[in-house]
Amino acid sequence: MGDHDTVRVRLHAALCADDPWTALYALNTDRPGGLAEAVEELYRADTDGGRAAFRPYLTWLLRILGGTGDEVLLRLLAEPAFAADERRDLLRTAVARELRLPAELLRTYGETDPASGGSGIRADGPPAPELVDAMGLSGDPSFAPGLGALLEEPAVRGRAALALGRLGAREWTAPIAGGLSEVTGLDHVAFAVALELMDDPAAVPYLLRWLAESGEERVYDVHHALVRLTGRDPLLPERARGAAYAAAVRAAWADGRTGREPVVVRDLVVESGARARFSVDGGAGRIRVAYDPPSPGSSWPRWDRSLTFDGKPLYRVGSSCDTCELGLTLLGWPDGEATRLAAGMRGRLADLDRLDTALLAEWTPVLGELETGHYRALLLDLPLERVSEPARSWWYRRVAARAEEDGDDSEYAEDRPEDHWPGVPHFQLTAPVPGGRVPFTYGALLPSQPPQALDPAAVTRHTAAIEAGKRPAAVVLGWIDDRYVEARHEERWLVGAVLDGHHRLAAYAAAGVPARVLLLARVDGGGGADGGLEGLAEVGAAYGSRRDRPHGR
Repeated sequence: MGDHDTVRVRLHAALCADDPWTALYALNTDRPGGLAEAVEELYRADTDGGRAAFRPYLTWLLRILGGTGDEVLLRLLAEPAFAADERRDLLRTAVARELRLPAELLRTYGETDPASGGSGIRADGPPAPELVDAMGLSGDPSFAPGLGALLEEPAVRGRAALALGRLGAREWTAPIAGGLSEVTGLDHVAFAVALELMDDPAAVPYLLRWLAESGEERVYDVHHALVRLTGRDPLLPERARGAAYAAAVRAAWADGRTGREPVVVRDLVVESGARARFSVDGGAGRIRVAYDPPSPGSSWPRWDRSLTFDGKPLYRVGSSCDTCELGLTLLGWPDGEATRLAAGMRGRLADLDRLDTALLAEWTPVLGELETGHYRALLLDLPLERVSEPARSWWYRRVAARAEEDGDDSEYAEDRPEDHWPGVPHFQLTAPVPGGRVPFTYGALLPSQPPQALDPAAVTRHTAAIEAGKRPAAVVLGWIDDRYVEARHEERWLVGAVLDGHHRLAAYAAAGVPARVLLLARVDGGGGADGGLEGLAEVGAAYGSRRDRPHGR
């Protein structure tokens, strides 16, 4: 049997397995050459149920096969013999892959799309949503007039606005901005995000006018768009909610100022040698948790977020949905060392035993590089271990604990350690935080530079200093994230990205000594859900540095 026949047999066996998804995942993990071609051949076949029975699995494979799968998608989309529902699945998959499809192919699709009444994008009925998404991804400006006409179609107007934003069709900035007052809910979010994608300053006057009139529930998206389009990021009151938040946003923009202003680190208060607070007004935002551009095909214009360094995504953080699971995924390393940001702090980090006002004032140029917001600084001694095996990581161990708790009703029993691995060795607490209200508070500190780039000599040098009684500190930007996963499993995370001190953390782990960590945590929505202050208080109570405390306490 030839190689092609072998791959085809393996694919067919996986599709016919008792659990096709697990079998297909295993096949893809050990991906044989020619798998994409075998998928194409089976998709075109109409025997043994052919694509009718296997279509969901085959399109899933095409979605994850990368470039070879994309080539197959293009060939299949050009095939006129497929039924409408089959072609729609293929187009949805192409949109999920964010493929730039030929304009002529899309026009042909529109002419035969049943949802378009058989006459394309300007038919009596709106086109299929995936066709609107594909036009926005095409890069072809000739689609802009038709998409603009769809801003009046309730079924697809949000998608049409996003498609125009992806095309950068600035002639539609004013109609989209002017239409904010006519839309609500997810359509309002989509219109605001479309203006961010357009990156057109001409939207700013419209946004300022609409901000003064918009309802409380729409203020956030207008404020977010103004920050993105102007670069001005004014400080709002800590943890403002509802009407108070809306009033604060309106007051911040009431005078019409839109220019970026000098960064100010204000309200600096040292509460003890291990705790301080400060606020950053007009922060540079070099390191921030930001919404990703909307995924084509998704009904949520704002969903996934990433931790970014100088605008480049470092880790995908996922959504802020408090019943969804928190999971971080490595996306790529910064162009330069992120640790350069904290280089100005290193003089006192060599043996840091307490926080004081003079120290934090000295560090204000570095603190000003953070995102606008309210922060807590905690000096902690964290019992950390370095983990490089997915099965040892809390990202998986918490899932295994859920499976054991749920027993036969578990939705996690088949999850594998690598399904939850963030993609990089990291440091984690050796045990959940003790004494917390939430049953389990996990902790993970992830690197901002490749672990293989560590200098063994530097680790050895820090290890010797630690064994001699020194306590060099690492600097970590972190947050508390609260979740009630599937409204069944309450859990909390202390999550951080190492800004400076990768060698020091490795030395602490090697020495088996709790790591001295300066944690900078935003408490007004910077990365996690509500519960940040409570969680930080619990972390501080469990691990706050004791060296500054009087004897007997």
